[in-house]
Amino acid sequence: MSVDTSQIAQLDVEPGELPETMAAWVIRAEREGEPTEAFQLEEMAVPQPGAFEVIVRVMAAGVNFNNVWAALGKPISVFRYHAEDHHIGGSDASGIVWAVGEGVTRWKPGDEVVVHCNQASYEDPEVHGLDPLAAPSQQIWGYETTWGSFAQFCKVQAQQLLPKPKALAWEEAASYGLTFFTAYRMLVDQARLQEGHRVLIWGGAGGLGVFATQLCRLAGADCLGVVSSPEKGELVKALGAVDYIDRSDYPGMMRRGDEDFDAEKARFKESRRFCKDVAERLGGEPDIVFEHVGRATFPTSVLVVKPFGTVVICGATSGHTLDFDVRYLWMRQKRIIGSHFANAWECHRANELIEAGKVRPVLWRTLGFEHVAEAHQLMYENKHLGKIAVLVGAETEGLGKTADGPGAIRAEVGA
Repeated sequence: MSVDTSQIAQLDVEPGELPETMAAWVIRAEREGEPTEAFQLEEMAVPQPGAFEVIVRVMAAGVNFNNVWAALGKPISVFRYHAEDHHIGGSDASGIVWAVGEGVTRWKPGDEVVVHCNQASYEDPEVHGLDPLAAPSQQIWGYETTWGSFAQFCKVQAQQLLPKPKALAWEEAASYGLTFFTAYRMLVDQARLQEGHRVLIWGGAGGLGVFATQLCRLAGADCLGVVSSPEKGELVKALGAVDYIDRSDYPGMMRRGDEDFDAEKARFKESRRFCKDVAERLGGEPDIVFEHVGRATFPTSVLVVKPFGTVVICGATSGHTLDFDVRYLWMRQKRIIGSHFANAWECHRANELIEAGKVRPVLWRTLGFEHVAEAHQLMYENKHLGKIAVLVGAETEGLGKTADGPGAIRAEVGA
């Protein structure tokens, strides 16, 4: 069905009233594959809010690697997570509350918000005292659920909403939630980042790395970013890293998973060379390694972190099956900590840092709504710096800013 994207920002209803249909980028099981093939524009029914739910008019959406996975159908098809026959992805959004369900008292139509992506059932006891991330119902909205932000309207739980920072335009406000809140939990609450720590950050110029770098700077910790080009290295230095390492200087370090004895011996030698470089640039072995790459880097992460140090991991973009020499874990008493997104309180605390201008979004490119598939293809091919945002209800860049402030850092210049 043809959808006119030129009219995406135009609505004929006011807050409090929902239209019958909306434009949305939809993935369906039969066309899983590369993002440019999997994502297709469709006209969809607008969802209705249930109890404690909110419908948000999406003004801008953020692009994350999770919906690259959704497009590919790998490592697990999103249709194993939810029962609907369609998937509307998107786990970051800024927008306007348009309709609220029964029981919602904190938010009203017209409120300007950003959305965090953790959902859980209010009936799970873990939500009320342990951590919503421990609840059996926990899901990442816009990945493990449908009704995400790549549409004119999205459906969320009321607890997912945060006040939109006033100094940010819509696209800036949509660009940071998933990655910043994930990095915040990883470093601040899980790895207990402290002043004076040394931190190695894989993917230093990526969506997670740009926020990990800023958190280290804010905490008084020294960090070193691993990147894929000098351009990306200059970005992480501008964000506060003491230096960077170009991973192309260590072509034999990455673990493939099929090495024979001789190949693994050569790979280990290359990792040892990398460890020496890290210690020289950081002034010592890292106290914390910030991991999200997985199979390719994890053996080196365990090797490079100092005795009694911590490897904190939240993902595995290069593969989920990890193979490493465990002697370097137990004999040197290192720790591995798993971390997954953030709870609502952590999101609230992290969002206050954005509001105060102490941490800033790093926005590489803002694209029109018609380019959602292209944006995910760019991410899939690792051709991006920082974050990509997509305009939905916002007609142009720069709208939505209602107070003075620094706004986002533009990745092209790192300033």
